[in-house]
Amino acid sequence: MKMISAWLVIITILGSHCAFAKDMTHRLGAGFKNNTSVDIPSLTAVYFADKDVAYTVAFGMDTAQGYTAMQLSGGMRYIVFFENNLNFYVSGQAGIVNYETPATGKRSGAEFLALGGVEFFFSGLENLGFTAEAGVGLATLGSSSRFYTTALDPVKAGIVFYF
Repeated sequence: MKMISAWLVIITILGSHCAFAKDMTHRLGAGFKNNTSVDIPSLTAVYFADKDVAYTVAFGMDTAQGYTAMQLSGGMRYIVFFENNLNFYVSGQAGIVNYETPATGKRSGAEFLALGGVEFFFSGLENLGFTAEAGVGLATLGSSSRFYTTALDPVKAGIVFYF
């Protein structure tokens, strides 16, 4: 009898885990983020192909005389844990970066990010997602490379409105 009770508790916990998850399947979102190595705000789009996987793309540019910057990146999120109005995910992102300053001249390169993050939704604002991320990155600009850690609050990591 104890064995049956234990299995019923496990099934109930696992079942409730899925029942309260924030399901974003086939939702497209548009917003902004700023999680690149050159610190440039970017317009972003997020598409949830299914309940567990989302694809992201971002583009940012600044054409200030002598201080130009541009970045284009794409990535994938995998939702590893669901909560009511909160999704925990791991993410990979790759992009190209172009940067110019009077001191360094023009430099181009690539960057790669491995992140863990959360996207949360306030009750009553179910279409607005706030993201916080942390992880590691590798950026190559010109002949230099850097390996760095990153931790981004919702204002830098992104705010997305889902349709």
